[in-house]
Amino acid sequence: MKTKFYVSGMTCTGCEASIEKSLSTINGIISVKANNASATVLVESSDNLELSQLQLALDDKYKLSAFKESNVQVISTESGKLQQLFPLFLILSYVFAASIALNIDDFFYQSFMVDFMGLFFIVFSFFKLLDLKGFITSFKMYDPLAKRIPIYALIYPFIEVTLGLLFLFRIGILFSLWMTVLVLGITTVGVTKSLLSKQDITCACLGSVLKLPMTLATFIENAIMILMAIIMLF
Repeated sequence: MKTKFYVSGMTCTGCEASIEKSLSTINGIISVKANNASATVLVESSDNLELSQLQLALDDKYKLSAFKESNVQVISTESGKLQQLFPLFLILSYVFAASIALNIDDFFYQSFMVDFMGLFFIVFSFFKLLDLKGFITSFKMYDPLAKRIPIYALIYPFIEVTLGLLFLFRIGILFSLWMTVLVLGITTVGVTKSLLSKQDITCACLGSVLKLPMTLATFIENAIMILMAIIMLF
């Protein structure tokens, strides 16, 4: 018999593999198929298994619940992806508006860009730190440096915090600009590879609290920051 469950805490293809491996160890399980996009897992078993029995086999970060159509967010169209990206667009709008407000009395584009980059790093690092473990898992799925050096994923949000404060307090601007190009440049390489290979993974730009699909918007978001830094440098 086949039973579908809703899973919270699943953020990437790595989570899918972990859930499938854990549930497959239970006696009576024939097959397991986890789907991060719909936040569900389909279990085929020879016997009727209790939800509590399945939950015991999983890591504490994953929570199973009875499947309901209203619980599942299936991304099947571009409009669905755009709807999921709404939090990203909203946050960027707030950062843009705040940067304008800080410079409205004596507007100068360089000052505006420094404030925008500072607020960008501070706000985005906040969401990453809300669930650091989940962010690390998602980030290592596509960032080239994090794949090779896992500890880089751990310190990445703190790098963003540091850069944000340096920009806002106008300390070491030149250093911060070069670091922005370097750090976001590395990440953008990973984002580009993921988009070209059409991998179905979660973007870690807002951590794992808000599930965002990896789309062109992620590339554009990084490209804008890199472009701003390059303009300021040259």
